[in-house]
Amino acid sequence: MKATRLTSYLALLTACSLETHAVAQMPPRHPAHRAQHPPHTTPPPTNAAKPQFGDPLPGLTRAQLAAFLDGKDDFEDTETETGGLGPIFNRSSCVTCHNAPATGGAGPINVTRFGRTDGGGFNPLTSLGGSLQQEMEISPALHEVVPQEANVVAHRNSTPLFGLGLVEAIPDDQILQNVRRTPMDGVLGKVARVADPATGKMLIGRFGWKAQQATVLSFAGDAYLNEMGITNRLFPVENAPNGNAQLLAQYDTVVDPEDVVDPTTGRGDIDRVADFMRFLGAPPRLPLSNSAAVGRSVFQNTGCAVCHVPLMITGPHKIAALDRQEVWLFSDLLLHDMGALGDGIAQSAADVRDMKTAPLWGLRASAPYLHDGRAQTVDEAIKAHDGEAKASKERYLRLNKQQVQQLLDFLMSI
Repeated sequence: MKATRLTSYLALLTACSLETHAVAQMPPRHPAHRAQHPPHTTPPPTNAAKPQFGDPLPGLTRAQLAAFLDGKDDFEDTETETGGLGPIFNRSSCVTCHNAPATGGAGPINVTRFGRTDGGGFNPLTSLGGSLQQEMEISPALHEVVPQEANVVAHRNSTPLFGLGLVEAIPDDQILQNVRRTPMDGVLGKVARVADPATGKMLIGRFGWKAQQATVLSFAGDAYLNEMGITNRLFPVENAPNGNAQLLAQYDTVVDPEDVVDPTTGRGDIDRVADFMRFLGAPPRLPLSNSAAVGRSVFQNTGCAVCHVPLMITGPHKIAALDRQEVWLFSDLLLHDMGALGDGIAQSAADVRDMKTAPLWGLRASAPYLHDGRAQTVDEAIKAHDGEAKASKERYLRLNKQQVQQLLDFLMSI
């Protein structure tokens, strides 16, 4: 009996010694050291008569324009490991993925989503690092892979961010009006009701391929965590590489949250980047040529406008530049069953075949097209439509060569 107790005691002592040794080997954790920029006090003038991609909203006050420029600085910053980058991430700056044709635009970079679909529905394989794979890391030991358990792999293209503040300011009731009670060409559409981390409320999602975020601030916080590995007050928990908590603990040397809130202002980098996106102007529209003017009717007659609703209006807003403004978005901001064009990933309120109607404004500057960038041209993108968009696609396929060109000329003008 004594021998048994002695053996147990020695085993416990050895285990404690090993645990103490492991803790001793863990690297020290330190606060994030993040880049700071002097505030913009004298914003440069803008030419409202000739708006360009990347311009701020017209009608901003000097203070709002300065906030736009301050946020743009943070948007263009390259994150570092000492500032909290990683330990797993997709890119080290926002502008890397959003730069065409100007800061805040689209980009050809895809991210990878994965999961498993079986008889019980969709499993994002969260315990294995899903559903988003981070493809970069601060050490090769952290490299993420798509796990063998995944039987669904999808890619998501970087979307343009122009006019996001206008989209945020569209009242919920306008989006709800786009839901069709009686199907038209099989089109219904549904709103994505999501829990918004920034407000703590259930709101209508409107940002992301699956309408998974409802506010610009939450959209920024989510990107900081999942694309750059920067924890923040909205998303304070690091992603573990393929779910491996031990590897995370070993390599995560920066104290969370890494986006530290200024105690004086109550704001962090995500707030400044949200200002940049909120005050970023809509894509400039071009005057319609004769061909494009005819193409506008073709757009309506083929049924494209059923989902790609041309115009919505923002509601009353304390910011004059966002107050009751026209939003030529060409989207109903609803989720639609896209059939074979769905990406196979269930996320937030969206099922595996659901995708948010992609806004068409600024289309001429956002190639490649579709959620995974598979289409190099608008013609290819239209021909890939399926599900609720199938009837409209079939009408497009019946157009003659001149009508197709007229429609494309219109789309390249909006």
